[in-house]
Amino acid sequence: MKISLKKSVLAIGPFHPLQEEMEFFQLTVDGEIVTDIDVRLSYNHRGIEKISETMQFDQIPFLVSRICGICSASHPLAYIQAVEELAGIIPPDRARYVRTIINELERLHSHILWVGLAGHFIGYDTVFMWAWKYREPVLDILEKITGNRNNYGNVKVGGCREDIDDAIIAEILKELDKIEKKMDMITKAVLDDPILQARLKGVGVLTKQDAILYAVTGPTARASGVDIDVRRDDPYAAYGELDWKVITQTKGDVFAKAVVRLLEIFESIKIVRQALKKLPKGPISVEVKQIPAGEAIGHAEAPRGETFHYVRSDGGNRPVRHKVRAPSYVNVPSFKASCIGANISDVTITLAAVDPCYSCTERLAVVGGADSKVLCDGRELLRLSRSKTEQMRKQAGFKEGFKFE
Repeated sequence: MKISLKKSVLAIGPFHPLQEEMEFFQLTVDGEIVTDIDVRLSYNHRGIEKISETMQFDQIPFLVSRICGICSASHPLAYIQAVEELAGIIPPDRARYVRTIINELERLHSHILWVGLAGHFIGYDTVFMWAWKYREPVLDILEKITGNRNNYGNVKVGGCREDIDDAIIAEILKELDKIEKKMDMITKAVLDDPILQARLKGVGVLTKQDAILYAVTGPTARASGVDIDVRRDDPYAAYGELDWKVITQTKGDVFAKAVVRLLEIFESIKIVRQALKKLPKGPISVEVKQIPAGEAIGHAEAPRGETFHYVRSDGGNRPVRHKVRAPSYVNVPSFKASCIGANISDVTITLAAVDPCYSCTERLAVVGGADSKVLCDGRELLRLSRSKTEQMRKQAGFKEGFKFE
């Protein structure tokens, strides 16, 4: 007797050991081959954008750094650059260099983290343990500068909150030399391993055409031959004054994404090293008295790609609108192109290859009809939720005024 596996459905999530956060991937498979994939996001909505409208401009960097722990430097920087653009504020040169150093140290620890997780997903836990060990000194440097290993709280409108003490520059440079040697060892071990090449090459291919169609960004785009990088294409902070290069590959598979991130690690070390040696003297912030009415967009090259923040002000001390678009919001849907036609056993590493951050993709759903007319907005959804609670209370026989503890 033959059993047909056509049109079988395999669910990954919304809770799954592979995923640190709540997301749902529904795979339609024909035997072992994926024929379709449905990606559902926003299981955990924290209302960051709405909360931002209740906070003062100088408080918001602390809020947006919580959008993603790994991008806790790039989100505040993108937001702050939007406000500075709106108000015509020019931060001091030293602040621009400090911002660059913090953001590149963040990219460094993010890419090392990804290399470790990628090794873990395919059964190379030695790579995982190596990566975690060599990532620690990067976090130690960040803690020396900002007081925090993550959620640095270092930048503010008009400059930076903490300076880099000249006395620790030599110590940081010495530590960077050690990190560079260790990462050179890992890079050679990973890229020269014939088993890893066989396991990752040709897997989860995202062609250049699909990369453009899905508007992917960051290493996901650069691994498919799309030569984009905000740091070079629209220089901010001190990037335009330093010598470094954009890393690209052409194959678009998981191996290419690994190559891009591994080689970007050395570019980040190069940037930090130059910025520390060229760190200008002077103040790290300017006085900001008022944010005028207007609107602006600020963007930055986060470890996963371009993130941008839109800010609108009415001249008060709070934004009247704050919109965030993180790189994962455009990178995650590309699974439609890279996973279909793949083997089930390759799906997890393909999903992980874009380094997805699901908390960055949170959106509040609005139920709409075919004519784009809104059927349920936020207030209506809230009313329906409360109505169901009341209905359950009555069915359970609770008296009026009873409160759930």
